[in-house]
Amino acid sequence: MNKITLLISRVVLLFLCSAGGFLFAQDKYPSRAINLVVPLSPGITLDAIGRLYAEKLTKILGQPVVVVNRPGAGGIIGAQSVASAVPDGYTLLMTNTGHVILPVLNKNLPFDPIKDFKGITLIADTPSVVIINPALGVQNLKEFVALAKAKPGSINYASAGIGTPTHVAGAYFAQQAGINLVHVPYKLSADIVSDLLASRVQSVFAPPAYLPAMIKDGRLKALAISSTADLQDPFYAPNAKSQGVDYINSTWYGILAPSKTPVDVLEMLRKAVNTVTEDPEVKAKLLLQGLNPNGLSLAGFDVFLAKEADRITPLLKSADAN
Repeated sequence: MNKITLLISRVVLLFLCSAGGFLFAQDKYPSRAINLVVPLSPGITLDAIGRLYAEKLTKILGQPVVVVNRPGAGGIIGAQSVASAVPDGYTLLMTNTGHVILPVLNKNLPFDPIKDFKGITLIADTPSVVIINPALGVQNLKEFVALAKAKPGSINYASAGIGTPTHVAGAYFAQQAGINLVHVPYKLSADIVSDLLASRVQSVFAPPAYLPAMIKDGRLKALAISSTADLQDPFYAPNAKSQGVDYINSTWYGILAPSKTPVDVLEMLRKAVNTVTEDPEVKAKLLLQGLNPNGLSLAGFDVFLAKEADRITPLLKSADAN
């Protein structure tokens, strides 16, 4: 090889190395905006959590994290957009308990909510409160269960719709208590409140942050909380287990990615999300909404999702739950 050829070879090699380094730098994650899809309408709890985390993640990751609301079909439209997205970490799904039970409610679901997604991390969860109108005439959970057993099908409970966390919470309580409650699904939360106050429905199973003012002033009554400890704030409610019903239930919130997203990207996102959760300001805002900050490893969240599907699916398939 003569000197000119050798020199040309070195120049070409130097260029290729430089170009390769440039491409690598360009591909370093994240190098552009990340879309955080919320499969429900703006203004609800899931959307509020998504926006809170998007703002903080933008600062941590150094790229914009943009909340994209894609409501419709009970969360299917938003989830489908993420399941079919390029698995590169730039399209994520902010979701909750309702995600794992979509196949129960939709026989022709275009994706598998477990197999087509990978969990990034659990963000928070919140227990359910058994709330009734005092006109029902019961003073505690034991009396509520006794009345339901004495008059099967005479007590109904409201929910935000079939398959929603409030539906699951009520159906699971009925199963655990061995009673028959009539499910009344609603489209608007405001209608649930007005009908509950007017005794058109007798009960609802909702998070502590749902109706605290009405419980405090006595218009509604909290009979129990679905956690291992009593609820002390924003109002008092004894735990259900201490009153004879093994009722441990929560609505969870977390972030998912398409199933083939690289593990190193998932792990980077998990660490970033958990850093947000540990932020004192974020913790305070979550607790204000009755949410308990939480967190899981990548594998731990996937196991959690599968267990939730196994727990809830048979429940909603049963005749009493629908």
